[in-house]
Amino acid sequence: MTETAKKKRGMPSSFTILLALLAIVAVVTVIVSGTSGGAVTAARLSDFCTAPVKGFADALPVCLFVMILGGFLGMMTETGALDNGIAVLVQKLKGNEIMLIPVLMFIFSLGGTTYGMCEETVPFYALLAATMMAAGFDPMVGAATVLLGAGCGCLGSTVNPFAVGAAVDALTGVGIEVNQSIIIGLGAVLWIVTTVMSILFVMSYAKKVKADKGSTILSMQELKDAEEAHGKAASEVHKEVKLTGRQKGVLIAFAFTFVVMIVGFIPLADLNEGVANFFDAGAVYDADGNAIVQGWSALITGLPIGQWYFDEASTWFFLMAVLIGIIGGLSEKQIVNTFITGAADMMSVVLVIALARGISVLMASTGLDVYVLDAAANALAGLSGVIFAPMSFLVYFGLSFLIPSTSGMATVSMPIMGPLAVKLGFSPEVMVMIFSAAIGVVNLFTPTSGAIMGGLALAKIEWTTWLKFALKLIVALSVVCAIILTVACVML
Repeated sequence: MTETAKKKRGMPSSFTILLALLAIVAVVTVIVSGTSGGAVTAARLSDFCTAPVKGFADALPVCLFVMILGGFLGMMTETGALDNGIAVLVQKLKGNEIMLIPVLMFIFSLGGTTYGMCEETVPFYALLAATMMAAGFDPMVGAATVLLGAGCGCLGSTVNPFAVGAAVDALTGVGIEVNQSIIIGLGAVLWIVTTVMSILFVMSYAKKVKADKGSTILSMQELKDAEEAHGKAASEVHKEVKLTGRQKGVLIAFAFTFVVMIVGFIPLADLNEGVANFFDAGAVYDADGNAIVQGWSALITGLPIGQWYFDEASTWFFLMAVLIGIIGGLSEKQIVNTFITGAADMMSVVLVIALARGISVLMASTGLDVYVLDAAANALAGLSGVIFAPMSFLVYFGLSFLIPSTSGMATVSMPIMGPLAVKLGFSPEVMVMIFSAAIGVVNLFTPTSGAIMGGLALAKIEWTTWLKFALKLIVALSVVCAIILTVACVML
């Protein structure tokens, strides 16, 4: 694409896209309310206007985490350790930078398939955008490594408690027994196939960009924004860089911070009770299950590692940001000012997340999401397996825009779709994976996902550019998933 063409290309911002979607949802509720028999409440003007604010309140833990993350990353940048660390890494990989992609994508996908790694990936967008720019690629490669890696893992969930775990629990609640081994096996097939497809896709694009910088899909404005945000780290690659003792200490603390965060989010009690007990060692509980004495890993955040969510992660990142500033030799005033500046830089990301959540809040409050689900389930009744599986996939594909939360979708839909599958003689395990795969594909690009919109904003990539980049792969993944699930529906 020529520079002139890139300059002329004008795409709506993420805010405009989300506001347009919010308006469309509001209009749809007004249209449907008259024929829904009271199932859908028409959105009022006040509902539309307050949706972003209610979305902010609903997403407050995530928004606060992102702001604290901004302060944390700002502290890393101020010490010089992050830029120099990236430069040293890329210099050591000289000639083999492309291998970063399959290794990192596999790690992210492993997190996705085991515990639904999604919002937790937001911190990595800025980091990998800078790393991939330094390696001679562009920020899109960094964003794709995170989003497609973790996304394909969630798509092919094996033991992910927020997807298949919630779905199995919902089915058990309506008296349907589920064979976990079938779910794990089918999930593993989907996970491996889609992850390999995505790795090959990203590597192909990365090689093209490295050979010809003009082949990037990013607009001139996006390249300019990325250069301002991540260019310093990229420029350090061309210098002879050596890490100081303080910078090495900062990088060790940096890595330790992320390792603890990731382990903290993993529901250890569901995966390995022995490991969960280790992190909760020393705790004493009363008859109601309240902690009288906290376990050793709960002393800082109030909850043991393995039970964390965003409040605990925010606490952890805040404390580690201060510690990193001290290790890096920053003064008290530098630590305070750097943290405030870094947090302020995240405000646009926070507003995008809040606006995206506002759409989900409006749909839930008007009853539009459940109404569409009921109508779709009725339409599927009486279909053969060859048609039922792909049509169920399409139904979940559409519903996932209305309910982007995997656990929320499982809780709402499985008591309806599970019994329908059993009634028609189909495997409930396949229905669980149809749900997981469909919502997994949609969560690779839906603008109603705060994690996607926030992550892309950190990487300085517009949502429309991401969609243009990933659309062919998303279509291919959808077709492959539908084929695998149809075969499973017929055979099981």
